[in-house]
Amino acid sequence: MSARILDGKAIAEQVREQIARDAAALIAQGTQPCLAVILVGNDPASSVYVRNKVAGCEKAGFRSLKFEYAADAEPQVVLDKIAELNADASVHGILVQLPLPPQFDEDAVLEAIDPDKDVDGFHAVNVGRLLQGREGFYPCTPWGVIKMLEVGGVEIQGKDAVVIGRSNIVGKPMAVMLLARGATVTVCHSKTKDLAGHVRRADIVIAAVGRPNFVTGDMLKPGAVVIDVGINRLPSGKLCGDVEFASAAEVASLITPVPGGVGPMTITMLLGNTLLSAQRAAKA
Repeated sequence: MSARILDGKAIAEQVREQIARDAAALIAQGTQPCLAVILVGNDPASSVYVRNKVAGCEKAGFRSLKFEYAADAEPQVVLDKIAELNADASVHGILVQLPLPPQFDEDAVLEAIDPDKDVDGFHAVNVGRLLQGREGFYPCTPWGVIKMLEVGGVEIQGKDAVVIGRSNIVGKPMAVMLLARGATVTVCHSKTKDLAGHVRRADIVIAAVGRPNFVTGDMLKPGAVVIDVGINRLPSGKLCGDVEFASAAEVASLITPVPGGVGPMTITMLLGNTLLSAQRAAKA
């Protein structure tokens, strides 16, 4: 068996084209979607992520605001800027790029964002809405995975799904989203006994553990759908995912590549959440 590739870059482009059309319609009515991004420090990866988010906004016709602070910035300065953006009706989404320097309480910063502008979906209010199956802003990476599965024609209802990883950003919300769509979900993590046994029973495997080439083809059920959320840099400088692609592709029916899989969907869903916030504001 040779797996079909689920091309996140192509799916993201398709979704972004619709977002741009919807944004243009909203702008014609007098509301331009606006995302404000706060970056503290000079972490190279964070700088790249922020640059990509700003570029995505511009291409979709959004207004973007970027606020940069030195690594030794006082937390209160950032909290004051968040309060200012919360009160600005022209701003529809607020994003604080993580990780923050050690003097910051990340939870306090995220909780300072108005839940109705929390387009990352990390505020406790939006997490609660997700758990209750209510409308809200959902974390962008797992939300992007769901969109990929939908576009890829993957039936979720009734399937056995394994999520490897239990982070607040990916693993936990991913499990809830799959559960809401009728899957039987197992969450595996560092304390899981017989992880390979759990994975081998799964129709859908989502790897988000942050360990290069952790899932190998011999761990998979023939015909499984494999979604690789991980992105790791090897000593050679090459990027790879949490799934050993070559061996997994021989067993799976559908698989995402790294790069070019889940990554492009994360910013796409961020744009989608920002658009949704602007649409709500226009109706208010």
